[in-house]
Amino acid sequence: MSPPKLVTLVQNLQKYSILKNLSCLQVFSTGGLPDQLWYLNLTSCHLPSRRVVCVARSRTFREKQGKVLLEGRRLICDALAAGALPQTLFFSSVDQLRTLPLDKLRRASFVKVKFEDIKIWSDLVTPQGVIAIFSRPEVGKLVFPQQQEPLPLSLICDNIRDPGNVGTILRCAAAAGCQRVLLTRGCVDVWEPKVLRAAMGAHFRVPIVPSLHWEEVPNYLSETTTVHLADNCSTAPEGPKEAEKPPAPPRKAGDYGWVSNRPNPRRSRYEEYAMESDSDSDSDSDSEEEDRGARLTLPAVESHLYHQDWTGGHTALVIGGETHGLSLEALLLAEKTDGRRLLVPMVEGVDSLNSAMAASILVFEAKRQLTERGRQAGWKQG
Repeated sequence: MSPPKLVTLVQNLQKYSILKNLSCLQVFSTGGLPDQLWYLNLTSCHLPSRRVVCVARSRTFREKQGKVLLEGRRLICDALAAGALPQTLFFSSVDQLRTLPLDKLRRASFVKVKFEDIKIWSDLVTPQGVIAIFSRPEVGKLVFPQQQEPLPLSLICDNIRDPGNVGTILRCAAAAGCQRVLLTRGCVDVWEPKVLRAAMGAHFRVPIVPSLHWEEVPNYLSETTTVHLADNCSTAPEGPKEAEKPPAPPRKAGDYGWVSNRPNPRRSRYEEYAMESDSDSDSDSDSEEEDRGARLTLPAVESHLYHQDWTGGHTALVIGGETHGLSLEALLLAEKTDGRRLLVPMVEGVDSLNSAMAASILVFEAKRQLTERGRQAGWKQG
């Protein structure tokens, strides 16, 4: 950071009420490093820690100001390697700067603070003493590693709100070599600190497109993509003869433990499907609520055991949240593309698989199938 940038940095620190007393402000130079860098020394200042945490971790701030917070050397280095733009780097020791690619940090402002402040701001049990604020990355401007050809597989997260699950799913997608990850509105913010921690750098290894309306999802898929649904709530079929037979499709929404029954006012026209009338039925004692439940049927999406072949060319897999399940829009897209409901059998009495666990099983099964098909066609993926 050059001396002229110090003025801008001080103004920003004052703007967000991080620094009010200028008497503690000191300017130093990292003369011992290969490249001389100027930084502010605020170790003698009393910083309003809660205010810093609010600025750094508030979703409203991230969205309105276009900033994200990254913590730890590895995550910061991954971000810099992908072309993310750093703005401010907080550190507690000059020696920590030696482990960072300083040539990619020339545009950033450097601020030295007490390690106690880092500990308060940190989301880690054992802080590394370095935290950076970056401009919110745009997927179209990042450079992702291309060590191998990506799988023709896209993941779609549908209303997954648990940050640990989303982070693990992103990590799984990056490890399997997925083409991209799409997240619909209602999912947790991908730049939430807990998501970042669980993803272990996946944000900068696989393209991630967040906050999509369902109408926008097809824009990120090829016209030949088949969309499949993850069923993580079904039990194993009873009996050896039934083990290879998927269960018959349910007749109404209440029969699906993995589909949301909540109304969606934006797409209300999809929420009721007329059920074929049963001329043999002579029951007049059913309640109005039961009749209404019978009328609430779903698009026809056949079930399919996960280990049987279900991948073709371009494939997309929808993972729903554990609380509300898949949205009806997901079922409609699967029906339109002739997709399947992928069944991961479980023993009776088990409620469901964790969303991230179900995603891991299905993603690596897809990788196995696509890799095998690719090898047969002369295409190789690691």
